[in-house]
Amino acid sequence: MGKKKEKKKINEKVDVEAVEIEDDTWWWLTHKGIGATFLCISVFALLVRVAVSLHPYSGAGSPPKFGDYEAQRHWMEITLNLPVLEWYRNSTSNDLSYWGLDYPPLTAYQSYFHGLFLRFFDPDSVSLFTSRGYETYVGKLLMRWTVLSSDTLIFFPAIFYFAFVYHSSCHSSRKNDCAWHIAMLLLNPCLILIDHGHFQYNCISLGLTVAAIAAILSQRELLASCLFTLALSHKQMSVYYAPAFFSHLLGKCLRRKNPIHGVAKLGLTVLGTFTVVWWPYLHSTDALLGVLSRLAPFERGIYEDYVANFWCTSSVIIKWKRLFSVHSLKFISLTATVLTCLPSMVQQVMAPSSRGFLYGLLNSSFAFYLFSFQVHEKSILLPLLPASLLALEERRPFKWLMFYGLFSMFPLLCRDKLVLPYFALHALFMLLYLAPCGHGARPRNARPNNTKFDYFDSFKTFMNGFIYLSSLILHIVYLTMHPPEKFPYLFEAIIMLICFYQFAVFAFYTNVKQWSLLDHSTTDEEKKLI
Repeated sequence: MGKKKEKKKINEKVDVEAVEIEDDTWWWLTHKGIGATFLCISVFALLVRVAVSLHPYSGAGSPPKFGDYEAQRHWMEITLNLPVLEWYRNSTSNDLSYWGLDYPPLTAYQSYFHGLFLRFFDPDSVSLFTSRGYETYVGKLLMRWTVLSSDTLIFFPAIFYFAFVYHSSCHSSRKNDCAWHIAMLLLNPCLILIDHGHFQYNCISLGLTVAAIAAILSQRELLASCLFTLALSHKQMSVYYAPAFFSHLLGKCLRRKNPIHGVAKLGLTVLGTFTVVWWPYLHSTDALLGVLSRLAPFERGIYEDYVANFWCTSSVIIKWKRLFSVHSLKFISLTATVLTCLPSMVQQVMAPSSRGFLYGLLNSSFAFYLFSFQVHEKSILLPLLPASLLALEERRPFKWLMFYGLFSMFPLLCRDKLVLPYFALHALFMLLYLAPCGHGARPRNARPNNTKFDYFDSFKTFMNGFIYLSSLILHIVYLTMHPPEKFPYLFEAIIMLICFYQFAVFAFYTNVKQWSLLDHSTTDEEKKLI
């Protein structure tokens, strides 16, 4: 017994020394606090974004409609040259069939201000009618700068706000964990590839959402309601997070002495924010309905391309579009989405907590991604955001989800000729993930030392390696081989099936994990909500 105790002490000493070595490894980055750490990582993250922006974008040199780059530029052209009430209305000056504006008013205002920037340096890039398909070097440079500035002014500060709140409240969190977490959030390869490669402004709506989440964690519910309403007013896909915000805030209000007063304050904040943003369209029912009709593109069908959600995956067997009308599919998808959101919402109403809220965001966004109407491959960015926020708690599942999130967008990024940045960012992510500070939060001696566990761990490692190897082979096959003529989208379908299976398993796991938090519903954090 004495020898066993002595051996245990030696092992614990080795673990402590190993952790200290990791701390020393990252001391240069973390010793001056979260501000200096964030600044260093931010500079590197910006350089990575600049490097990706040097590559092609969606629809580059592909007339007549080009792609998302042209859509964003065209919205700047429309908002600059037409009155506000004409932005969403079909007319001779605004042909909605050519990249008509189909996002809420805050996106339109963003397009207007970015258009002012472009017009100041290159007026021809946003001139009405004559600027269609405008792809000069200066024009492309200015467009890329609008995304970089949006990232810098909105997404980066939101991540700093979240990191400060999250790691200040987590007393067991060490400085190197904070640095690793910030790197995972700022160097999300999927977001960088879509915004700075493919070309979109997801950084704005996601940045507003992150800021709202940080406000929730810091007990500033009115600020959170305002920020999330702004996110909804920028991109309607932010509704993926709405069930989590609603259930968490409702659960907190119900635990207070005067719940009606709390709900009323939150409701007035939401209504007030919506009124300010939507004011130009509230004077006329026709104008308001015209905007709302543009936000729900039901005519596109229940899914788009080969997205790894339930409807597209199951369409291999069940031909949904042939069997059901659009009206029926809207009802079926709405029912499925609500039912899959419900368990997560009930848990937060019963026992609202900060951890439960983060899991609720992940589960509600996955419910929408897997079952809602009209989902695109890029929508995987929405579940990836809360997964990144939970990266310290769910390290291995986070890596797993990021890998398959990237993989699910591989065909899209290949069409955009972004193969090189795809592999480069994937490699960078893995290097950062495996960095020494990425393993600091979990004690090395936490695993049981027995033969059965070793066998299970070896088997799991083997299976993970096999899956990664198979995915790598599929990458090579996709790039080098042509599918059979009878099945021109065979490779896309295989990628879709693999990713859907992984996403479904992940969603089930996180729902179970959220419900397991009920066992801790009487902790100090919940008592503070009263």
